Amino acid sequence: MMKELIALHQVDFGGDPVETVNARELHAFLQVGKKFADWIKERIEAYGFVEGHDFVVLQEVFPEIGKNPKGGRPAKEYYITLDMAKELAMVERNERGRQARKYFIECERRLRQMQNQPPALDDPAALRGLLLNYTERVLKLEAKIEEDAPKVSFYEQFLNADGLYGLQNAARAIGAKPNKFIQWLKSKYLFYQGGNLVARVRYIQMGIFEVKSTIVDDKARPRTYVTPKGLEYLRERVPDEILIETTQRSLAV
Repeated sequence: MMKELIALHQVDFGGDPVETVNARELHAFLQVGKKFADWIKERIEAYGFVEGHDFVVLQEVFPEIGKNPKGGRPAKEYYITLDMAKELAMVERNERGRQARKYFIECERRLRQMQNQPPALDDPAALRGLLLNYTERVLKLEAKIEEDAPKVSFYEQFLNADGLYGLQNAARAIGAKPNKFIQWLKSKYLFYQGGNLVARVRYIQMGIFEVKSTIVDDKARPRTYVTPKGLEYLRERVPDEILIETTQRSLAV
């Protein structure tokens, strides 16, 4: 039986339950010689972890009308994915870090094994839970489809034949000024490879961008496109100051 080094916590990531680790507990296990708040902020910035994808931040709720009985303000708790936990453990470069990383890999293996096991069809409680979960997902999906219908029809006019958006068309779809939108993307998401803008690998892996190559003058030229998923992701984060008008944004949402 595998010894539990660090507890797993199931946390909601945008409506999906995800197995996570409390970063404060990981910090304690790794015996990092630095305050937790400084350590986690430095790691997030240094390695480009994204809130809502790699971690979520929850405010710890204390009893007695939300006050900490020990005094002070409630602490922020960072719940991180197993992928992020493995990376944080690995970069510590010590025996505790290696031990934690192996533990998280084993946790992932066991979770995959559990997910691949069929439900016990002779267990009424298991069947009720399965049916309830399925019904809730269907209702959420139907509500989402109805909510997104006007937005989808508006977006579709900017799609290319591959179902992707060029950078300027992505800007138009969310009601942003194309030049300022691209400048904003360059500050975090894109970089120049030669004379071409290419998406950073992390955001390609997240499904926000696709990079396709075309042959120009016998040379392969990469070009970055925004995926439909990426359009949603960027629309929620684009700064208000680069939008054309407030009314334009209302069309995109």
